[in-house]
Amino acid sequence: MFLFPLKIFSLLALFSFTFPHTSSSTAAGGDGASVCIIGSGIGGASVAHFLRRHSTNHHPKILIFERHAIVGGRIASVTIGGDAFEAGASILHPKNYHASNYTNFLNLTRKRPSSSEGSFSLGIWDGNGFVVKTLNLKSKWGIVNKIVSFFNGVSLFMRYGFSLVKMKGFVDETVNKFLKYYEGVETRPVFESVEEMLKWAGLFNLTGKSLKEELVDGVKLAPLLIKELVTVITRVNYGQGVNISGLAGAVSLAGSGRGVWAVEGGNWQIAAGLINSSDVELYLHEEIDSISYLGEYYELNSTKGNAYSCEVAVVATPLDESSIQFSPPVSVPVRQLQHTHATFVRGLVNPVYFGLKAVSEIPELVATIEDPRLPFTSISILKCYNETDMTYKIFSRQAMTDALLDSIFSVRKETVQINWGAYPHYKAPEKFAPFILDGKHLYYVNAFENVASTVETSAVAAENIARLILSRFFGKDSSCPSAIKRTSCSSAEALHSDT
Repeated sequence: MFLFPLKIFSLLALFSFTFPHTSSSTAAGGDGASVCIIGSGIGGASVAHFLRRHSTNHHPKILIFERHAIVGGRIASVTIGGDAFEAGASILHPKNYHASNYTNFLNLTRKRPSSSEGSFSLGIWDGNGFVVKTLNLKSKWGIVNKIVSFFNGVSLFMRYGFSLVKMKGFVDETVNKFLKYYEGVETRPVFESVEEMLKWAGLFNLTGKSLKEELVDGVKLAPLLIKELVTVITRVNYGQGVNISGLAGAVSLAGSGRGVWAVEGGNWQIAAGLINSSDVELYLHEEIDSISYLGEYYELNSTKGNAYSCEVAVVATPLDESSIQFSPPVSVPVRQLQHTHATFVRGLVNPVYFGLKAVSEIPELVATIEDPRLPFTSISILKCYNETDMTYKIFSRQAMTDALLDSIFSVRKETVQINWGAYPHYKAPEKFAPFILDGKHLYYVNAFENVASTVETSAVAAENIARLILSRFFGKDSSCPSAIKRTSCSSAEALHSDT
């Protein structure tokens, strides 16, 4: 699905001691049942977590299989010059309540990502020059930074007008509908299909139109705002333009708002911590290549020749570029993954490339409009060591060649490149794979990824899968919401608490 560079921070040694690993080819849980989860990203880790949190009456054995040497899936870190940076999912929204509660539960520390610290400068580049360029001024005086931020806001308003207010209203309305997924289980059903889940929250119609259609026909945004700022946001977040589905586009726009955060030391710690706290057997370097239903159970076979038997199987990895064979076969809509190339460079950008005279004139985030001639989606500063030494992150749809990098950078001390099968290629109207792949007990977390691909949407889908397993296999849904803090069953507010 994606390639890991040699510099990716390895957790193999940690997990070799943390998790039990058996060589048995069968698995039987405390209830005489076992759940096998393929994939150790946020989806797989969350399924394990919610199976434990939502049930006090059942304690099945949970096995998680990961084909790589580390957990986390598309949440990973890369090390440049001794510093670790997010290589995959990098930001979390202030209303990502599952991620927020995970962080509190695991005693992790939040931080503001580099791109959201204070007043950062933005430049929208069209290949010839900057069509938008905000002030790039940092001061030790907070009042000065606030004035700069205010001035930049006024400049954007002068360019885009009240369309900025309309865009915010569209995003807020979508986010508020999404918040229904945090209601207590007394009022929130267990959903057997993605369509049913979206219709219940009032979000399904947004998957039937492109973001551009929704913003032009429904929200009535100015064409200039869509061409520039909206396009920049969707390109940076999903590597795609405004023809993505309306719901994925709304989620992308929400990720550009204020208050976004990350986990100090790397977001991968969320997945690692959930696995560590959920009493699971973790099998690293164990790639599952076939899943067969044999009447009373599923047999999972790995590329190493090992076989595992489980009453319930959960696929928590995209099937789009997977080689897993199913017997009997399963049917999912054909879907392409959007590959994003992330290039990390420690060095110094050449201002001449952008038609400027000094490095200080280059915005901290340079993003591009939709134009096939432009070789990258964005270039952002991750860390500034001094005026001549910085670490940058570049997103592009194609791999960056050395010749291209040498034209953009005057100095290149270290370079790491990653090819991510990062998220679906969104296209309205969206078609969704089933949550239940075979009508029995083979489940697919990533069916929800055609809604939007984020840490939080994976967690929301995983909770629903866990509740499906408990209600369909064990015959009983959880009796209390899975608030990480112990609260009464009637209190959905606990899921919204950051303290």
